[in-house]
Amino acid sequence: MQIAPPTRAMKRRIRRNKLKTFFSKPQNVILLLLGIVLTITTIAPIVAITQDTFAIHAGTIDENLTQRNPEKYPSYYPKGSNKGYSFANYIDLFTSRLAKKNLWRPLGNTLLLSTISCVVSILFGGFFAFLVTRTNLKFRKYLSSIFIFPYIMPQWTLAVVWKNLFYSNAVTHSADGLLASVFKITMPAWWCQGLFPSAMVLGLHYAPFAYILIGGIFRNMDANLEEAATILDTPRWKTMFRITLPMIKPAILSTVLLVFGSAMGSYPVPHYLNFETLSTKYISMNDKYSGEASILAIIMMVFGVAILLANQLTLKSRKSYTTVTGKSGQISRFNLGNAGKYVIGAIFIVITFFTSIYPIISFAFETFLPNPGDYSFLYTGNIANLTTKWWITAENVTENGMYGQFGMLYNKTIWHAYGGTMLVSVACALTAGTIGTLIGYAVSKNRRSKWANYVNNIAFLPYLMPSIAVGVAFFILFSNKYVNLFNTYWLLIIVGTVKYIPFASRASLNSMLQLSGEIEEAAIIQDIPWFKRMFRIIVPIQKSSIISGYMLPFMTCLRELSLFMLLCTQGYILSTTLDYFDEMGLYAFSSGINLILVITILVFNTVVNKLTGASLDEGIGG
Repeated sequence: MQIAPPTRAMKRRIRRNKLKTFFSKPQNVILLLLGIVLTITTIAPIVAITQDTFAIHAGTIDENLTQRNPEKYPSYYPKGSNKGYSFANYIDLFTSRLAKKNLWRPLGNTLLLSTISCVVSILFGGFFAFLVTRTNLKFRKYLSSIFIFPYIMPQWTLAVVWKNLFYSNAVTHSADGLLASVFKITMPAWWCQGLFPSAMVLGLHYAPFAYILIGGIFRNMDANLEEAATILDTPRWKTMFRITLPMIKPAILSTVLLVFGSAMGSYPVPHYLNFETLSTKYISMNDKYSGEASILAIIMMVFGVAILLANQLTLKSRKSYTTVTGKSGQISRFNLGNAGKYVIGAIFIVITFFTSIYPIISFAFETFLPNPGDYSFLYTGNIANLTTKWWITAENVTENGMYGQFGMLYNKTIWHAYGGTMLVSVACALTAGTIGTLIGYAVSKNRRSKWANYVNNIAFLPYLMPSIAVGVAFFILFSNKYVNLFNTYWLLIIVGTVKYIPFASRASLNSMLQLSGEIEEAAIIQDIPWFKRMFRIIVPIQKSSIISGYMLPFMTCLRELSLFMLLCTQGYILSTTLDYFDEMGLYAFSSGINLILVITILVFNTVVNKLTGASLDEGIGG
């Protein structure tokens, strides 16, 4: 019996039924909608900034490049026209007599800064993780909790503290810091400014990354691996380099990925410590060389993606180390000795005091100094010189260094910025947390789908790009005559959401993959709607990870500067307002804003820890 081929009407019904079946699954709808939205919000800024590198910008030096030397720049830019594209920006940036100053030196400095920051964070954070998890170190619980403070606090915190400690009039031509004022110790220029302090500050800021990632592996490492080497009379150094270090290789590579990209896009630290990088060079070039500045942002993006690809290629060739003795439930601890465990613990208490507690004391103290940054009165012992004018001046004062500003407690600009910071942080947390949770749910349900993998990767891509480069891309996209959202909270929320979705999506995906499909299938059999399944079954089970997906964007957004600095003016959020007061010379105000930010972040972090029981160092030693 011959079966008749399907008619055109039958084919339409089959396609219609397939579409109906496809859209009847909520995870498919989520993936389709979010895939389209994320593609637009991620790719469109990259396209916009790439286009900007070829555009000739009216009113800047770029406009005259093709007219000054038409033989060198064959794409002639018509005089009096506001439109035109050319390779002139690339030619001038890479080959002109200023190429070394505008590109190669900042690029070399940026690569050096990122590399040394990775080394410092891995050595310091990794060594501390080893001490906490694999030795009998004393004060572990306290040290583990306090060690993560530098990452919780704003990135520029330690840079400002470094200035307040080590700067001197003899070397940096500024007010004497604490060492120069009180102890008459003058540090050399290379210690005060440039590569070394910038790398040290960023390395200390990101050391908690290494501690958390490496410490987790140290905590769960099979003790039998090292015990087997000991039985075979393998030297301790060989065991460390041939067994222990290869086992933590994935954590080291992940730390490199996180720290390198973040350090490359860091603006506040090299800005405060007077070190020229791609990010600081972009800010200085943007007004006169807009097209060439955009090329610098593209270069930063390329390096971020290149580090990810190198990380993936390295992990694919990772070796495996196993023994036939099975999994050991115990951890072998190194004995530091009766005195060593206390001495080393005391040393780290001192170090963490200066990286975690002293910044808060320093910022508070700065707001009572008559001349912030000048500690000379401590040498004379004249405590009466301390003042409260920076806090409680309730009128418009032009004398005494106030520059017409009210005191911080009465300053509407500061409190309006504080409200704006909270608004943007809450909005970004709710939006990025919700989208990230939905992505994690949908990808876990369709984990073998190519589209699901695409959505997962495109959602994570903004995290790999330096913050300042992402801010530049959105500035170009949304600051034109067609769509102008510059200096609006809408733009800050959009940019923050796109940048922080990876936090929530990765936290959600890791937890959703642990859920068995039978849990939701049982509810589907009973015809329970999807919303009810989410809020009555899935969310309660994974509430800890989901809350983390909301809190990470919130905490990060509170202390963000590089991402937002080009998108709004002073008075909108605290971080840009802080930079504004620094430029005015009101250093007491910037210290006060730093203090407000740090206390706000620590209070929210503590409240979340108490309510949810979750903390960054949980399971390592905290």
